[in-house]
Amino acid sequence: MRLLHTSDWHLGRSFHGVGMLDAQQDFIDQLVEFVGAEKVDVVLIAGDVYDRALPGVDVVRLLDDALVRLTGAGAQVVLTSGNHDSAIRLGFASRLLERGGVHLRTRLAELDVPVLLPLDATADGPVLAIYGIPWLEPRLVAEQLGVEPASHFEVTRAATDRIRADVSTRAKDRAVHSVVLAHTFASGGISSDSERDLSIGGVGAVPLDLFDGFSYTALGHLHGRQTLSPAVRYSGSPLAYSFSEAKHRKGAWLIEADTSGITDVREIQWDAPRSLAVLRGTLERLLTADEYAWAEAAYCQITLTDPQRPAQAMDKLRARFPDTLVLGFEPDGAPGDARTSYSSRLAAAEDDLSICCGFLEHVRGRSTDDAEAVVLREALDAVRLEEMSE
Repeated sequence: MRLLHTSDWHLGRSFHGVGMLDAQQDFIDQLVEFVGAEKVDVVLIAGDVYDRALPGVDVVRLLDDALVRLTGAGAQVVLTSGNHDSAIRLGFASRLLERGGVHLRTRLAELDVPVLLPLDATADGPVLAIYGIPWLEPRLVAEQLGVEPASHFEVTRAATDRIRADVSTRAKDRAVHSVVLAHTFASGGISSDSERDLSIGGVGAVPLDLFDGFSYTALGHLHGRQTLSPAVRYSGSPLAYSFSEAKHRKGAWLIEADTSGITDVREIQWDAPRSLAVLRGTLERLLTADEYAWAEAAYCQITLTDPQRPAQAMDKLRARFPDTLVLGFEPDGAPGDARTSYSSRLAAAEDDLSICCGFLEHVRGRSTDDAEAVVLREALDAVRLEEMSE
């Protein structure tokens, strides 16, 4: 049996103001093609299917199309809700969808109700039991789970204890190999800028040993694919959702299972529709150096290091890098007066024109040119004339 571990699709998300629905459609095309070609039996989606609790109509249509095509390619789908999803909306019609091979685990009461898949043809032979732990907000579920205090650790421990109890009961009659989906921040995971914080101060991280004893734990929430232990992994998001993910290799985990349990896990790569470029340097070098030619077709985050902020920097950069989405300014070797506090500079100003020019330099990081000084001087003269006329 083959399972494909994915998560964090974030359908409907934008990338620094650029819509990503076409890129997400491209990912789903790759996914469906892979499932059919590799004869994947089960697609696991460990939360954050949507990017927001109220997705747009076109976004819902995209997920509907994905589920129809995946089941049409011969795979069943097991899907849990993440912190970006509305568990109630995502779980709508779950009993009906189950008849078509789409198993939704978005309700607390169903976290220890597995999807049972036989691993051989015998009536009492070994089975793969797939459990889905939806996103657990401690303040909302702690009482229902009978735990206190209301923390990520306590509610996750209660959830995994319930699953272990169910596995133990079923294992009295046959061999049970357990796969658990969970949307959480597990200790040892490396985060990126595009994930929503689950808590403050890191207290949301749950220890890895909460997942001990399961054959495989398919985690969601962190957007970088990573292995926390041979049996506990994050698939990461299928697309980059922040420039901090520029070096990620996006993909999934293909899991092989037989009557003995999980036998192999290997990484799968998705082709990115657009590259990400994180560039740094002076404006002149960025516009002329051949080493940056590859970034001309990429989404770019650029940090300029010129001693003074260049005029019309974004327009000039976009002439070479049309998809520059983020522009920052961190001057290298700035002159000493640029580091002087604004209050000190204001105290040293000789006249009103110096104050205006100093303010302009302070907020944008470069000196006033002659044309700008003329405009400021004319404005000041106009104010003085108005005052005199009164």
